[in-house]
Amino acid sequence: MLGAFTDEKTVAGLEREMAEKGFLEGSQMAGTFDMLRANDLIFNYVVSNWLMGHDPPAFDILAWNADSTRLPAAMHSFYLRCLYLRNELTRDEMELADQHLSLSDVKNDTYVVGAVNDHIVPWHASYKATRLLGGSVRYILSSGGHIAGIVNPPGPKAFYETADHSPAAAGDWRAADTRQSGSWSNWGRATRRGSRPAARHGQQPVPGDRGRAGRPRPRLTAGGGCPAPLGKSISFAYYS
Repeated sequence: MLGAFTDEKTVAGLEREMAEKGFLEGSQMAGTFDMLRANDLIFNYVVSNWLMGHDPPAFDILAWNADSTRLPAAMHSFYLRCLYLRNELTRDEMELADQHLSLSDVKNDTYVVGAVNDHIVPWHASYKATRLLGGSVRYILSSGGHIAGIVNPPGPKAFYETADHSPAAAGDWRAADTRQSGSWSNWGRATRRGSRPAARHGQQPVPGDRGRAGRPRPRLTAGGGCPAPLGKSISFAYYS
């Protein structure tokens, strides 16, 4: 989706603009994302706020979405050119600090979450991670969009889809998946195939704490906050 905004001419112009300040304003990035879903994220508020004079509803996700962040110019330029224009990471061509990066070198288990209504990272695109990473990949398709699909609080509308196998085509995966009610973020689900049962929901391990009989608690892995079974490492990829 963002490919519509990341051709060479657009990136070069953005780099000239960032060079003047040293960063990209958070409002500019937010505006780009809004244009990808303009009916909901722009014109909806033109009608309700500007034309009708209604105040935006009190909504936690809207407050989070409004908290945009400036991006350093050098980082954002590298990001756009390497990951969008040239797509180096998936092509096994990316280098960072003289270190070659290859997704196939990631051998540990990975828990990948996509969102069915994500307008920034369509779930068909995030599903491709199942073919790029070198270890065992479990893909989960969540209800919701770019933010709500990941935050995904439990509720009557929440659901997630999962399957035991990861065929090459995303459509084949979904044709064989199973839909479950509730939120995907019951963290114990990520570790149910591990060497020991995951903690019950609401009783997640605390880093550095000790379990029953003095046994060490499962360690937490970077990026997820989900307990990994002892002796096992799990990566989390939030494709949203």
